[in-house]
Amino acid sequence: MWIADNWKDYTVIDTSSGEKLERWGKYTLIRPDPQVIWKTEKKNPLWRTADASYKRSRSGGGAWSDNKLPESWVISYGDLSFRIKPMGFKHTGLFPEQAANWDWFGGLIKNAGRPIRVLNLFAYTGGATVAAAKAGAQVIHVDASKGMVAAAKENARLSGLADAPIRYIVDDCKKFIEREIRRGNKYDGIIMDPPSYGRGPTGEVWKIEENIDEFVALTANLLSDDPLFFLLNSYTTGLSASTMKYITSVRLLSKSGGYSEADELGLPVGNSGLALPCGSSVRVTFKKQK
Repeated sequence: MWIADNWKDYTVIDTSSGEKLERWGKYTLIRPDPQVIWKTEKKNPLWRTADASYKRSRSGGGAWSDNKLPESWVISYGDLSFRIKPMGFKHTGLFPEQAANWDWFGGLIKNAGRPIRVLNLFAYTGGATVAAAKAGAQVIHVDASKGMVAAAKENARLSGLADAPIRYIVDDCKKFIEREIRRGNKYDGIIMDPPSYGRGPTGEVWKIEENIDEFVALTANLLSDDPLFFLLNSYTTGLSASTMKYITSVRLLSKSGGYSEADELGLPVGNSGLALPCGSSVRVTFKKQK
């Protein structure tokens, strides 16, 4: 498991009965987590005094209750900073387990010894974008949501990257890729964090298990002649790390060589000393770094 254990502003304090108790900066939150199927005793007193708790509704969705939080606040990961803003469907605007991947590709970019151009697809609020840009890459950030792209720009500004070579694009990722292929544009690194389920701008249905193979094959056409890395993330329990590794090996390594690694992502849990599973990733490195 790749564990994001370098955080100072974020901690999973405890987990039990379908929930996780977290510290985001100086605020504590309780949020649902489908991985937490164990029912251990909630001994930590912060379970009773958390600043907010997200409760699911039997009719669907949910809402924040006992909410003593400000509208937003800022936390940092090393020299990166992010605005945290509790939203609907339990999200806060950041997936902290992804820091393990930021460290990985950030090291590749810094050690490449050449200019690196990165494409970040389904880029959300730009955690990977700012990590790649801080490491020295030129980044193309693509997401279909104007609100998420605006949040990514704010995170770049907070991280001292307001003037960095980042291009923000609001677009359907598949249509953007198809246009980039026609334009002949290429990228040295590609980051892909697709949703489990979604609908395109004209009602097309996206299901990651049914569409990811075709999507990876299409995106492979954008890799440069000397690619550095490819990262694919998934939070879908039915799509294992080994399945993603097989897809990327067939679609990418057969053309460019290199090697791939696949594993779960995790966050350390303070009270137990164990790691909370948080989805899976496959990392493709096209040339071994010395």
